[in-house]
Amino acid sequence: MTINTNLNASADIDPDSPASRYAAIYFGVLGPAVFIVQPGFVQGLVSELTFSEAQAGYVASAEMWGIAIATFLLTFSARHLNWQRVLFFSVLLSTVGNLLSMFPDSSTSFAAIRFVTGLGSGAMISLSFTAIGLSRDPDRNFGFMIMWILIYGAIGFASMPWVLHELGLDALLVFWAILNVSGLAVLRFMPKSPTREHDSPSKTHALAWSAIAALFFYFLAQGVIWTYLFLIGTDGGVSEDDVAWGLTISQLLGIAGAFCAAMLANRYGRLIPLQLGILFSVAALLILLGDLTASLYAISVCLFNFAWNKTHPFMLALLADFDNAGRAVQLGVAAQMLGLAFAPALAATLLQGADYLSVIWLGVMLFVVSGLFILPPLLSQREWS
Repeated sequence: MTINTNLNASADIDPDSPASRYAAIYFGVLGPAVFIVQPGFVQGLVSELTFSEAQAGYVASAEMWGIAIATFLLTFSARHLNWQRVLFFSVLLSTVGNLLSMFPDSSTSFAAIRFVTGLGSGAMISLSFTAIGLSRDPDRNFGFMIMWILIYGAIGFASMPWVLHELGLDALLVFWAILNVSGLAVLRFMPKSPTREHDSPSKTHALAWSAIAALFFYFLAQGVIWTYLFLIGTDGGVSEDDVAWGLTISQLLGIAGAFCAAMLANRYGRLIPLQLGILFSVAALLILLGDLTASLYAISVCLFNFAWNKTHPFMLALLADFDNAGRAVQLGVAAQMLGLAFAPALAATLLQGADYLSVIWLGVMLFVVSGLFILPPLLSQREWS
């Protein structure tokens, strides 16, 4: 296999070409590769490195802050940069960060390394999601992107207990480094800049910011729960193997949710699917408030992941309608990563020992707030259509 690193050799790539879509989806998997299996990673920090639950949460937050800062900076600078060149250096940064993570001497140094790693991951997330937002059918393409992210997640959750037990945390870090390097093979198929000009109606900026705020609160809720979802299960009396199995099955339900978004994108609009998705997210958390069994935990996380991944593509596609250069999508991705960055540390401050009730209730409240913010742009969109 030949890897082309001559980033000035070819003309820009059409974001609607099959090769460009596949490359964007691949980088869309690489960027959040650690976050997607974050509950298992946090569990590994607690069991393998003997970090406390709060320390592990702060490490997760540090990485998410790196991702958030990268996506925020690219919101304002991406249109002036060569995207392929940015992705090349992002791959190198994340690769080195994962390898250096094998040699921490404290939770603080580990968090600092994960922050730097997150900078590279954030650039991959921002530019891959923006490239999909430039395509002519973003609902469908975002659905397929998230579906492949979840296929990776299902494999990751299924294998993580064995990997941590038999090979240790270092094996995961080496795998993530190799996975990042593999992105260089498809780098030349990514667009170099947001050159696609689509015809799109002019829409109110206030409505765009309302949708962006909805993404922030939605992913703040997701991150608050997702960081500790493994530990919520074990604290509720579910065995580690049953928790890992439940999370693996939930990835399959997440794949189904993303597939539904891809298949139904142009049939039923966005209002009902989005509001139902947020309602299902709340219902999933309410299940966690009761006495947990392995079956109830599996039902909760499956409903949680199905709702999350059915809702997310519609939110991103709603933003893609606001402009023809991908700026609204970049702002939305930055907002969701900012929410995910705040979330682990916010949840850690609420922990009372190993009591996660306050964390779960916070997630419920934030989902409701997100549903309120997404309503105005959704209702206005029905008027435009």
